[in-house]
Amino acid sequence: KQFEMSSHVRLRAAMARIAAPRLSKSSLRRQLCRQYSSGAKSQALRGMHDIYGDEQITHSHIASVARNVAELNGFREISTPILESESVFSRTLGQTSDVVSKEMYAFESKSGDKIAMRPENTAGIVRALIEHDQLRMNLPQRFFYYGPMFRYERPQQGRRRQFHQIGVELIGVSDPYSDVQVVEMGNHVLSNLGLSSAAKLEINTLGDDQSRLRYRDVLRDYFQAHLSALSPLSRDRLERGSVLRILDSKEKEDKELIQKAPVNSDHLTPQSRDRFQTILASLDQLGIPYVVNSRLVRGLDYYSETCFEWVSNTSGSAILAGGRYDALVKQMGGPDIPGIGWAAGVERLAMLVDQKHIPKPRAPVAIFALADRVSSPDWTPRVRHAALKVAKHIRQVLNLPCVEVYSDSVGKAFKKATKEGARH
Repeated sequence: KQFEMSSHVRLRAAMARIAAPRLSKSSLRRQLCRQYSSGAKSQALRGMHDIYGDEQITHSHIASVARNVAELNGFREISTPILESESVFSRTLGQTSDVVSKEMYAFESKSGDKIAMRPENTAGIVRALIEHDQLRMNLPQRFFYYGPMFRYERPQQGRRRQFHQIGVELIGVSDPYSDVQVVEMGNHVLSNLGLSSAAKLEINTLGDDQSRLRYRDVLRDYFQAHLSALSPLSRDRLERGSVLRILDSKEKEDKELIQKAPVNSDHLTPQSRDRFQTILASLDQLGIPYVVNSRLVRGLDYYSETCFEWVSNTSGSAILAGGRYDALVKQMGGPDIPGIGWAAGVERLAMLVDQKHIPKPRAPVAIFALADRVSSPDWTPRVRHAALKVAKHIRQVLNLPCVEVYSDSVGKAFKKATKEGARH
């Protein structure tokens, strides 16, 4: 009978397929899309990521370590909007930078305003400084921040389209020793995360305005002589006048030319050279190891003088990087105020941090209330109320974490308490 029934079902299905109208490929595709969209479960967008469990504990630890170092140096936390006017970034990061030309999330609002989701936070903080008299009139300002940034990149390990950064900005001081303090803060954060031996500090100077003009002219002549060998992107940068940006190119055809390009240390003014030597001597005094990389340039147009980054020994990627931006405030319409800062990607740091350096959450006390099933009906609420009072006392008086376990049997309650990580 089972065989006869299954044969009958198969026959009916075959007849239905024959009788059904034939669909074109496009119609079939639309039908499948409707079925998928109506029945598929919701999921995060590509490059976006939910953070929970041990990963969230690691992120919170990194932010806490950086926040503590910032407080020790007199820095205060600032939060700026995720959405900014597109011009905040396009004017400051450079139209030919990869961030603006390829990676920035930009769109028009319903009112026609050009909006961007922040790809980095320095420009937003400078915008806030210019906008608010309370900040601008009380220099220097020392800022710490932690929050999400957005870049439309190909998702890969340690790099997502929504990622998180910790960072500091010291605005209103041009003294070379302020550069040393900011670099030392980055070293302190990495040391407290147990990453002192996981990355090396590379440092360089881009020089003052006069130095950069000299070097830009030399570089322009050099790359102009090798124009046919440059990548299309670098040729475009050369035409636009963003010559220094070519040194930051990741294109294969540019690498050999960049290696043979003139170095900026040969074109520094005496003032810039002395300034850089003061910084290096101070780092020596503090016992902070470094490597001078004369080809290091930061990927954003607003940097000048000191630039630096800690490069991972394993991946070769920068895990914490920054530099001086003395012209940025004026470039954004504010007064002539210098600044320096750095930022670090939390996701990249999280990949390197050893779990033994991360404090584990305190084990909670588990409390559960079970009433005898043969007891009077009002007994269960009385037991539950008593348990609530005990839990409140444990949390508020004893200052211990406490979880309430909901179960109808002792065995299940103990199993749930174990899953909660309770020890008592």
